[in-house]
Amino acid sequence: MAHYIQLVNFTDQGIRNVKDTTKRADAFKEAAKAAGITVKDIYWTLGAYDLVSIVEAKDEMALVALGLTLGKGGNIRTQTMRAFTQVEMGQILTKVM
Repeated sequence: MAHYIQLVNFTDQGIRNVKDTTKRADAFKEAAKAAGITVKDIYWTLGAYDLVSIVEAKDEMALVALGLTLGKGGNIRTQTMRAFTQVEMGQILTKVM
Protein backbone atom coordinates (compact mmCIF):
# COMPACT_ATOMS: atom_id res chain seq x y z
CA MET A 1 0.00 0.00 0.00
CA ALA A 2 1.23 3.47 -0.85
CA HIS A 3 1.11 6.25 1.74
CA TYR A 4 -0.31 9.71 1.09
CA ILE A 5 -0.56 12.92 3.07
CA GLN A 6 -3.51 15.14 2.29
CA LEU A 7 -3.43 18.84 3.14
CA VAL A 8 -6.97 20.13 3.46
CA ASN A 9 -8.59 23.56 3.53
CA PHE A 10 -12.22 24.35 4.18
CA THR A 11 -14.09 26.10 1.41
CA ASP A 12 -16.48 28.92 2.30
CA GLN A 13 -19.24 26.32 2.50
CA GLY A 14 -17.08 24.05 4.65
CA ILE A 15 -16.33 26.73 7.21
CA ARG A 16 -19.99 27.78 7.35
CA ASN A 17 -20.77 24.16 8.23
CA VAL A 18 -17.72 23.64 10.46
CA LYS A 19 -19.83 22.10 13.23
CA ASP A 20 -20.27 19.07 10.96
CA THR A 21 -16.55 18.58 10.33
CA THR A 22 -16.15 15.56 12.61
CA LYS A 23 -19.22 13.94 11.06
CA ARG A 24 -17.77 14.59 7.60
CA ALA A 25 -14.51 13.02 8.77
CA ASP A 26 -16.41 9.87 9.81
CA ALA A 27 -18.14 9.79 6.42
CA PHE A 28 -14.73 10.18 4.72
CA LYS A 29 -13.38 7.20 6.68
CA GLU A 30 -16.36 5.07 5.64
CA ALA A 31 -16.07 6.10 1.97
CA ALA A 32 -12.34 5.42 2.06
CA LYS A 33 -12.89 1.99 3.59
CA ALA A 34 -15.42 1.14 0.86
CA ALA A 35 -12.81 2.15 -1.74
CA GLY A 36 -10.12 -0.05 -0.17
CA ILE A 37 -8.30 2.95 1.33
CA THR A 38 -7.20 3.07 4.96
CA VAL A 39 -7.36 6.37 6.82
CA LYS A 40 -4.52 6.23 9.33
CA ASP A 41 -5.24 9.57 11.00
CA ILE A 42 -6.98 12.90 10.58
CA TYR A 43 -5.75 16.00 12.39
CA TRP A 44 -7.38 19.43 12.62
CA THR A 45 -4.53 21.92 12.43
CA LEU A 46 -3.57 25.53 12.96
CA GLY A 47 -1.78 27.48 10.26
CA ALA A 48 -1.94 27.25 6.48
CA TYR A 49 -4.12 24.12 6.44
CA ASP A 50 -7.27 23.28 8.34
CA LEU A 51 -6.79 19.51 8.36
CA VAL A 52 -4.17 16.92 7.54
CA SER A 53 -4.98 13.30 6.81
CA ILE A 54 -2.69 10.33 6.39
CA VAL A 55 -4.00 7.51 4.22
CA GLU A 56 -2.86 4.27 2.62
CA ALA A 57 -4.21 3.36 -0.81
CA LYS A 58 -3.65 0.46 -3.18
CA ASP A 59 -3.12 2.86 -6.07
CA GLU A 60 -3.41 6.47 -7.08
CA MET A 61 -6.54 5.92 -9.16
CA ALA A 62 -8.50 4.79 -6.09
CA LEU A 63 -7.24 7.80 -4.16
CA VAL A 64 -8.07 10.26 -6.94
CA ALA A 65 -11.57 8.82 -7.30
CA LEU A 66 -12.13 9.24 -3.55
CA GLY A 67 -10.76 12.80 -3.70
CA LEU A 68 -13.10 13.73 -6.55
CA THR A 69 -16.02 12.26 -4.66
CA LEU A 70 -15.11 14.40 -1.63
CA GLY A 71 -14.62 17.48 -3.77
CA LYS A 72 -18.16 17.15 -5.12
CA GLY A 73 -19.43 17.82 -1.59
CA GLY A 74 -18.03 21.34 -1.80
CA ASN A 75 -16.70 21.53 1.78
CA ILE A 76 -12.96 21.11 1.24
CA ARG A 77 -10.09 21.50 -1.18
CA THR A 78 -7.16 19.12 -0.95
CA GLN A 79 -3.53 18.80 -1.92
CA THR A 80 -2.23 15.26 -1.90
CA MET A 81 1.38 14.19 -1.60
CA ARG A 82 2.84 10.72 -2.03
CA ALA A 83 4.82 9.87 1.11
CA PHE A 84 7.58 7.29 1.49
CA THR A 85 8.49 5.30 4.58
CA GLN A 86 12.11 5.01 5.69
CA VAL A 87 12.27 1.51 4.17
CA GLU A 88 10.85 2.74 0.86
CA MET A 89 13.29 5.65 0.81
CA GLY A 90 16.12 3.20 1.41
CA GLN A 91 14.98 1.22 -1.62
CA ILE A 92 14.85 4.39 -3.68
CA LEU A 93 18.35 5.38 -2.60
CA THR A 94 19.77 2.06 -3.83
CA LYS A 95 18.80 3.22 -7.35
CA VAL A 96 20.49 6.61 -7.07
CA MET A 97 23.55 6.68 -9.33
